[in-house]
Amino acid sequence: MTDVAIVGGGVIGLSIALRCAKRGLGVAVHDPAPGSGASTVAAGMLAPVTEAHYGEEALTSLALASLALWPAFAAELGLGDAYTEHGTLLVALDHGDRAELDRQHGFYARLGLASHRLTGGEARALEPLLSTRVRGGVHAPGDHQADPRRLHAALLDACRAAGVAFVPAAVTDPSTLDADRVVVCTGARDLLGLPVRPVHGQVLRLRGPAELRLTVRGIVGGRSVYVVPRPDGEVVVGASSAERGFDTAPRAGDAYELLRDALDVLPELAEYELREVRAGLRPGTPDNAPILGRTADPRVIAATGHYRNGVLLAPVTAELITALVVTGEEPSALQPFHPRRFQ
Repeated sequence: MTDVAIVGGGVIGLSIALRCAKRGLGVAVHDPAPGSGASTVAAGMLAPVTEAHYGEEALTSLALASLALWPAFAAELGLGDAYTEHGTLLVALDHGDRAELDRQHGFYARLGLASHRLTGGEARALEPLLSTRVRGGVHAPGDHQADPRRLHAALLDACRAAGVAFVPAAVTDPSTLDADRVVVCTGARDLLGLPVRPVHGQVLRLRGPAELRLTVRGIVGGRSVYVVPRPDGEVVVGASSAERGFDTAPRAGDAYELLRDALDVLPELAEYELREVRAGLRPGTPDNAPILGRTADPRVIAATGHYRNGVLLAPVTAELITALVVTGEEPSALQPFHPRRFQ
């Protein structure tokens, strides 16, 4: 018997495994292919400001708490330039989109989130590659980003160095595992009878000169598109959102729409090399918030349903779930996200 069995070897599962191992616990991660889910498809925006939405204030607070942990988390894993703090620029092209921009900026202000309203010229001064059609923007300097693929690889190395065991087998019933505690982190693949569903999201990966300075989120005809630049010249464009069950096939129409909207905002991307088109499954929940805490089986703990914020919420999820595993007491910060809220 081991102290802790982690079901799922994505960013969330490995972050928890690492924290538990560093607390002196014996840890085994059960996953036939760690990182084969949403973790290595995601763009990696750490964006508690521009991902803030009405009715999700508790989630925004959790996201801000996790962002505060990110600098130390990145340093611990040696991520280097795979973690950057360049901010996000939210831009709009026409009158209707500018009205939505004003609405969002007002919402950020009411929550006390740092953001600055910009004219089109001011937005282009921050990001010169923006289209001359951009009529306004909002700068969120506190939004950051991390490369999920390099993050996952670093977590794998750190877990192995900390003595975490890896079991290359699929688990269908977590209650059968021989461990004092079982933490289920299987993303969109629900094993606990929880209201978690797969949400199809498609991203494109481009490569060009490392000219983009900021993550750019565009509102184009009421649609949302984001462009996330890496220091090495990779640019991630995303993301579509569709209810297609467990189908992970990319769609030509989704790719067209993403490129069309991205080029409206940043025309220079037309000259970039298209390297990859890939789709993954976000683990969605009815209120878009994660499910964190002890289940009906007191030995089994849920850490799932992170939807569009899995990379951002990895450090705080690991801290809170590890505290629950070690002490047996649920931290108060878990209360808004407990599985019982759906009962």
